Amino acid sequence: MKYKVILPAALKLFLLIVASAAAAQDTAGIKSLPPVTVKSSTKKIPDRIWKSFSSYFAYPENPRWFRANKNYLVKFMIYNEQNRALFTRRGNLVYHISYGYENNLPEDLRNQIKNSYSGYEISRAIRVTESNRTIWVVNLEKGKELVLIRIEDDEMEEIQRLKSP
Repeated sequence: MKYKVILPAALKLFLLIVASAAAAQDTAGIKSLPPVTVKSSTKKIPDRIWKSFSSYFAYPENPRWFRANKNYLVKFMIYNEQNRALFTRRGNLVYHISYGYENNLPEDLRNQIKNSYSGYEISRAIRVTESNRTIWVVNLEKGKELVLIRIEDDEMEEIQRLKSP
């Protein structure tokens, strides 16, 4: 009879200790970014921002504008490629992200990737432009393996490698 009472109580205590230990992981080294609040789409865009946007992007399709804190986020398409750009209130471009595929990569980068990761298929190529920097984030696939790489100034860095069971 004692075992029927003690065993469940001990099991609950053990689970409580494990759960509290998992929740008490050290987060002192982790820096959090400030929260970004994206509000619903905006119909009135200041002329300064619209002119700046037009000077950067020729022939954007279906631009949709949103307020992101005090900035303006625009989502649009160019040549069947999804794009996002963030502008300040003064019309300065903060960053531009374009979501493409293998054919959107410059040929020299495509060759560099193919040489380093032979047998892998390039499934996605994302270009991030910010402060005169261009960074490519590329997804590679080979069977059940996924590799995420980052390329900046012709330097390639493997960010993550995942295998599905």
